[in-house]
Amino acid sequence: MSDERRNLLVDETPLPDGLEERLRAQLTFLVEVDRLKTVLRQSPLAAADRRENDAEHSWHLAMMVAVLAEHSDEPIDVGHTVELVLVHDLVEIYAGDTPLYDSAGGAGQQEREAVAADELFRLLPEDQARRMRALWDEFEERGTPEARFAKAMDRLQPLLLNWMARGGTWRTPGVTADDVRARKAVIGEASASLWTAGRHLIDEGERRGWSRSTASEE
Repeated sequence: MSDERRNLLVDETPLPDGLEERLRAQLTFLVEVDRLKTVLRQSPLAAADRRENDAEHSWHLAMMVAVLAEHSDEPIDVGHTVELVLVHDLVEIYAGDTPLYDSAGGAGQQEREAVAADELFRLLPEDQARRMRALWDEFEERGTPEARFAKAMDRLQPLLLNWMARGGTWRTPGVTADDVRARKAVIGEASASLWTAGRHLIDEGERRGWSRSTASEE
């Protein structure tokens, strides 16, 4: 990656002199991640006629972890899982959002996001940069019960919003109900009961015509 420094939000109104170096780095990072509020996702809101942004999505996942943790098939540390969902989409500040059903956009996604993670987290003091990167890597690798449950919430949340929108992104051209089931099956890696509920919503949405049946594509 280039060593050229990106213009940061804090450059627009520089922090005053006299701040301790570690705190200055932390505040710089916290100002920069305000950009997350501007990254639009494809999912519609349930409460307003617009798309959600990444910050709203991350907050909603944190709330879901707090409410639905009892449905995890394995014991999880709720606080750690909340950290995972709060960190998982920060890289999209620089890498952008890749819609779930955009196969072409998914090419190179991991590489783009890894570069973005390096660039964003290095704004923090070194110890916190390592910790943030470790959290992001843990979410991506899904090697812990917390990461598996965090990923399940990441798949369940837009499912709920699409249900409330009577289809939402399920109506993406070329996407069928079977495609939705395949993309959402990762929920079952963390919670059998939540995947049962998720399948029920998908099945009922298909029955109501909110998504395309595979048979109708043939």
